[in-house]
Amino acid sequence: MLASDKGVVEWLSEFKTLPETSISSYASSLKGKSTLVSELYTVICEPHSELLEPVCHQLFEFYRSGEVELKRFTLQYLPELVWSYLSVIATRDMHSSGCIEALLLGIYNLEIVDKDGCSKVQSFTIPSLSKPSVYHEPSSFGSMALTEGALSRHGLTRVVHSGPYCQRETFTAQNRFEVLTFLFLCYNASIIYMPSPSLRSLCHTCSRICISGYPRKLQKEYKDVESRIPVSSEFMVHMLTAIYYAMYNGEWDLACKALDDVLYRAQLEMFPEPLLVGNAIKNMLPFGALKSSKDAPRSIQVEITPTSSRISRNAVTSLSIRGHRWKRNDISTNHTDSVESHKLPLSDIHVTNVQEDKHDNGERSKIQTENDAQHYQGIQEPASDPKTDGKEIKRQKSLRKKMEDGVHASSRV
Repeated sequence: MLASDKGVVEWLSEFKTLPETSISSYASSLKGKSTLVSELYTVICEPHSELLEPVCHQLFEFYRSGEVELKRFTLQYLPELVWSYLSVIATRDMHSSGCIEALLLGIYNLEIVDKDGCSKVQSFTIPSLSKPSVYHEPSSFGSMALTEGALSRHGLTRVVHSGPYCQRETFTAQNRFEVLTFLFLCYNASIIYMPSPSLRSLCHTCSRICISGYPRKLQKEYKDVESRIPVSSEFMVHMLTAIYYAMYNGEWDLACKALDDVLYRAQLEMFPEPLLVGNAIKNMLPFGALKSSKDAPRSIQVEITPTSSRISRNAVTSLSIRGHRWKRNDISTNHTDSVESHKLPLSDIHVTNVQEDKHDNGERSKIQTENDAQHYQGIQEPASDPKTDGKEIKRQKSLRKKMEDGVHASSRV
């Protein structure tokens, strides 16, 4: 027995003798045992190790214990377990993969049901771009047209449901990547609690899976598997999600290499979803080399614009709508006042003419007043037909001329 195996044997025997009241404190103490963590990685990487089966059994006991810290301790080895299983399947050494397969199926069957044993249906809310988040601000997209369709979709959230999933007793070629994809989904849900060794194992696992059996493998230091490992499109998308997190949390170099390897495989397989996600991540990378500190808080670095008011001039708000309504009312009021002001001089002129004509002849002033009133009424009426209005104006002018000629003739007599 090697010296490194003694620590694993002690770890196996230690948990069996623990009382239930000490499980929580024991789970918290496992974080600081870096030597034990590296020794367990060595055991998992060796498919013919004698300790592999008891280690897998112990990790499964941790996971089904219900203790959160113990579940996360098991999940940190998931990328390495997935790679060990897929490499054994590629080399067709089925006898050494039984314990790893049982562990992966046990975690899967525990996660697809709730505490009562019923199938779980997971819900995911897709955020709307019209609302700000830690990743974007709506103002950064420029002025967006406020249409009726955009207003109808504003404030609506789209919820996507996943599940229920079927329980699996064994791996087959049809359900293999369905189970592995769900396990990677569980890993990504707890990735903020994963230590640095787990993130490094994740990057190595993604690279080895994607380039095994392809010419790019000759440029790498991986010499363990020569056969191609089949992958699914959805499985690669979950790998990219984990790589994106590792990239900004202390594993910049390894994550960038893993991203290139995943894009290399996605181009060969012509998978549109991994190509879309991978190219989006690659285009968002900064130009300079960004190496996040391993001691820094675990988060994804984003650029947040200042919180100053950045309302576009063309933005449609409730205040601008009110201002537009007030402006329209002012224009209509001014137009009415201008029309009334144009009416007043006409009436004053006619009244003045009538008063001047009263001194000439009483009857002439009476006829003139009626004629002017009819003429003024004809001008103020809205024109419905241009031809009819033109004839009406000519008739009024001829009638007025005849009456004036008659008045002048009577005055001469």
